Parts: sequence; structure tokens; C-alpha cells
Amino acid sequence: MSTILAIETSTEVASAALLNERGLFSRESAGVHTHSEAILPMVQDLLREAGVTLAQCDAIAFGVGPGSFTGVRTACGVVQGLAFGADLPVAPVVTLEAMAQACHEASGALDVLAILDARMGEVYWAQYRYAGAAWHAVTAPTLSAAGLVTPAGAPLACGNGLSAYADAFAAPAFNVLAGRQPAIMPSARQIAVLGRAAAANGGLVPLEQAQPFYLRNKIAFTTAERLAKASA
Repeated sequence: MSTILAIETSTEVASAALLNERGLFSRESAGVHTHSEAILPMVQDLLREAGVTLAQCDAIAFGVGPGSFTGVRTACGVVQGLAFGADLPVAPVVTLEAMAQACHEASGALDVLAILDARMGEVYWAQYRYAGAAWHAVTAPTLSAAGLVTPAGAPLACGNGLSAYADAFAAPAFNVLAGRQPAIMPSARQIAVLGRAAAANGGLVPLEQAQPFYLRNKIAFTTAERLAKASA
């Protein structure tokens, strides 16, 4: 059974987890530090609690994005440093798939629409179905306005995009949803689980491939754009 260290910093909450034969250990930041300050102490605590060294891990999994521009870059930088020092492979995990896994663990759902607030009036979203012991993308990760999300069938929806753009998701087109769980967000716990699956299925990559997954190049409005938006 693989030992997987996992890191997730793509949203406001930073988390770390370690999955081994003894179980799943995890930590979350209290929000008083930046992710770059919080993540390494959490990793050190996890290694001590699990009774392993970094070199005894089989891989490091991390939330590759989409998500916060700074947060995703933080995860990639930390993972590259840790993997280089311990000569470990990495498992990049899409944050929206980690949300689908969390939704599955909470409800048993096999058809999940993951919706993450992307700010600037948009959401990151994807739809996944679970079959053959793996998640398969029905709709690949996408960036769009909330009203342009198009569920296929009747998935269970999750993520803070549901509450951030509640008016848009109150439209009749979204009555097909089997349910809504806006509190579900990306977490290192699910990153670890999916990282172990990647290790078992040949999905590990060299540390050089620990690169951010971006759906948006623009991370803020210009002053003129903000004024135009306010006028509208």
C-alpha cells in the first residue's frame, strides 16, 4: 500500500494529508497565515504523527488547479522542493475532481457537478461520473459565467460557486440537479486518495511536471474594466 503525502492550497483553506497503511492523517490551516507559511509546518506535523519520514513516502500528490493563481503556484513550488529533496515522483490532481471525490464520500454520488468560485463573475466547473473504480470527465474543466454551466443528466452539484452565484443557479435550467452541497471544497484528504489511485495506475510523473493547471490567464480587472462593470 503506497504512502502518499498530499498538499492542497488552491482556495482560501490550505490543507495537507498523509495516507498510509495506518490511515489518513490531515491538517488544515486556521487562516491566520499565508499558505506558504502554513503548509510546511503542517507537513512536518503529519510526518511526525504518521511516524514516517518524507523519504519513506512513495509520492507527493497536490491540487494542480484550477483555483487561486497564487495558491496553485504555492502548491507547485512546495511540491517541487519536497520532491527534489526526497527524490519522489508527484501526482497532479485536478481540484474539481477532488471535489467530486469529496462529494462521493459524503453522499455516495456517482455523478457530480463540481463548481468552484473563480471570482470576476465566473466559475470553474466540470462534471464527473464514477465507473470502473475511477472518475471520468463528462465535461472537462471549464471557465465560464455561472449561467453558462450546462449539467448533463441529473448530477449532484457541489462547491462554493453554488452560493457565490446563487441567483444564477436558481434558474429553471438547474432544476435538474439531484441536490446541492455548496460547502464541499477541494481538500488534501481527497487529493491523497486520488494520488494513491494515480500511483496504482501508473499516473505518477517526474517533479518537473508539477506545473499549475490554469483556465484563466487574466487574474484581475483593470481599473477601466471595474468602472465599466460598476456602471453596468
